[in-house]
Amino acid sequence: MSAGLEQRQLDAAIARLPRWILGLAVVGTLAAGGLFGVRTAAGFLLGSLAAWVNLWLIVRAVDRIGHLAVTGNARGLKPRRKGFLMFIQFTALILVAFAILYFSGFRVIAVLCGFLVCPAAVILEIVYELVIYEHS
Repeated sequence: MSAGLEQRQLDAAIARLPRWILGLAVVGTLAAGGLFGVRTAAGFLLGSLAAWVNLWLIVRAVDRIGHLAVTGNARGLKPRRKGFLMFIQFTALILVAFAILYFSGFRVIAVLCGFLVCPAAVILEIVYELVIYEHS
């Protein structure tokens, strides 16, 4: 298998992850709402949104690192400054998440369960790839 084909398959798998997250978020939110009420459903939905943002940040960071490794071009920024900016973004995300959970009244356990849709989406993508590979 050529490197170009493998890269396209990897890119396709990464592109499918947000759809898996969306599907799991919808199913989980409806289930949480039906079983435990609106506050729990809203918490699960908020956690799912945070999982999507987390995936987006991870993909963006890995793409930056890959671009830097391939080209050696830091785009005019010093590595320490880039690392510091990523640290500031992560810290801001954590503070905003804490403030939302503290002041909103969402159920924290539901938010944490919603945040787990990202690893669940990765597992679903792995199973999907195994099924597709088995049939090809």
